[in-house]
Amino acid sequence: MSNATAFSSLKLAPALLGNLSDIGYVEMTPVQASALPHVLAGSDVLARAKTGSGKTAAFGLGLLNKLDPAFFRVQALVLCPTRELADQVAREIRRLVQTIPNIKILSLCGGTPIGPQNASLQHHPHVVVGTPGRVLNHLKKGTMDLRDLQTFVLDEADRMLDMGFTDELDAILKFVPKVRQTLLFSATYPEAI
Repeated sequence: MSNATAFSSLKLAPALLGNLSDIGYVEMTPVQASALPHVLAGSDVLARAKTGSGKTAAFGLGLLNKLDPAFFRVQALVLCPTRELADQVAREIRRLVQTIPNIKILSLCGGTPIGPQNASLQHHPHVVVGTPGRVLNHLKKGTMDLRDLQTFVLDEADRMLDMGFTDELDAILKFVPKVRQTLLFSATYPEAI
């Protein structure tokens, strides 16, 4: 392993670095080595990599590193095309931050009751992972506020467009602050993106 691909070569919070070692993450995958330094520097990033290449850790570590655990507002929003992917992403982000207390991560997906989601939003999660339709529903109802959003992630952006979420994405962007970090991670990038 070269120092350039070691997670320890990054400016990550010590608690995140320690947890990475505990869960067996020692060496970065190519997408992580390429994207993470830019993500951690606050740059907008557009990354293309195959499924299973470590994209979630690439954007997850970046958004977790800048979270303020004492500030109970939505600081990061990750949009995914399906409930299954959103659940998988939320699980991985929880795993990446498991050693830092009081970080709240909430999944907002269709196909599940909205009432419990409303109640969870009142407890001000730090990170929301969801599908475009359900996230937009909460934004329109005013049950979710993105005023303090720092990081906006589109995971599998190509699939979201293929599935017809263009109008929802455009509508969500109206609620997202203009000053933010935007991260797009996908397997392919058609011209529409």
